[in-house]
Amino acid sequence: MSDILASIETKLRAAFSPDVLRVDNESHLHAGHGGAAEHRSEFGDTPSHVHVAITSEAFRGLSRLARHRAVMDTIADEVKKLHALRLTIEA
Repeated sequence: MSDILASIETKLRAAFSPDVLRVDNESHLHAGHGGAAEHRSEFGDTPSHVHVAITSEAFRGLSRLARHRAVMDTIADEVKKLHALRLTIEA
């Protein structure tokens, strides 16, 4: 697991105590797309596309937007180094 994926996982576990958490590198699915070379030149081997699937009671009662904001705020530093982030968030 890359450093950025480990950092995302650590921060999300600490913030939300999730029942389910998956942090997947999906960069290989987008290797030929525009921006891939630029990302590689700026960030090296750091994944460009990441999918986070998280289920936590901490999200119960929050709107979809509030859930996304909570996750994005938690991993803001890591998101700056990604080209794309896909979120699946459930309570």
